[in-house]
Amino acid sequence: MGGLLSELGKKLAERWVSLLVLPGALYLAVAATAHTLGHCRPFDLTRLTQQIGTWASDPVTKTAGGQVVLLVAILAAAAAVGLAAQALGSLAEWLCLAADWPAWPPPLRQFAARLTTRRRDRWARAACTWHQHRDEAARALLRGQRADPAARHAAERAMTRIASEEPCRPTWSGDRLNAVAVRLERDHHLDLATLWPHLWLILPEETRAEITAARQALVRANALTAWALLYLPLAAWWWPAALITVLLTLMGRARARTATDTYATLLEATARLRTRDLADCLGLNPCATLTPETGDALTRHLTPTAPPPPIG
Repeated sequence: MGGLLSELGKKLAERWVSLLVLPGALYLAVAATAHTLGHCRPFDLTRLTQQIGTWASDPVTKTAGGQVVLLVAILAAAAAVGLAAQALGSLAEWLCLAADWPAWPPPLRQFAARLTTRRRDRWARAACTWHQHRDEAARALLRGQRADPAARHAAERAMTRIASEEPCRPTWSGDRLNAVAVRLERDHHLDLATLWPHLWLILPEETRAEITAARQALVRANALTAWALLYLPLAAWWWPAALITVLLTLMGRARARTATDTYATLLEATARLRTRDLADCLGLNPCATLTPETGDALTRHLTPTAPPPPIG
């Protein structure tokens, strides 16, 4: 037990350093650089070196006690900045996935509604174009011909760049995750929100590890956006911080889309492959395949009963 606790403490310390302290220490270094150099001489390494030498020659930093206090202060400040970034990352993920946007406070709710309507209109036009190409390809097959698939594939890519299914959220990432629930409901009559907690309990450890890793990748991607927000105020003193903000924002957006797509793909694949195992465990699958009837039975069985009406 002592060895287990020691190993657990070591892993927690490693995660604390990698997720909080190191990015926070880098942020503090950039903040100190911004305070020292300013807009006029943003890349004056000589001035920065001289300022670091001045700080190092301070009498307080030459004593062992002063060095310990300074190190603790830097670690605490770096951890505080890291915690702030994590909080902002959670906010960025909440906005990115937009699962409950109709409950957002105004005017954020009105803005999300307009954005959703605009995305839905764009998607409808792109989907009509894609279906036209599909119908033309089907008619060509009936004539014994094969139409060039390039236009059909281009139309499909144009549609999925907006959303995989008809948009009902203001963001691509939110619609990408919602598309999993839409497809499972349409194909197998499965309610993903009801199904998933029970399905998770019977998944193999390897599958759960893959899904957890994909979910953590999504968290880290949104953390990049959070760091971009933290670097933005430094641009008021040091304009290169604006470049850092733009770079982190672009990286965060790209990684968030990739991580969301990977996570959604794993969720859908797991549900389609493993739901029959859950139905077998519950004795609700008389067929060898997952049918809509089995999906209806699973949803009814796993959905809690409604609370009784109040007496009186």
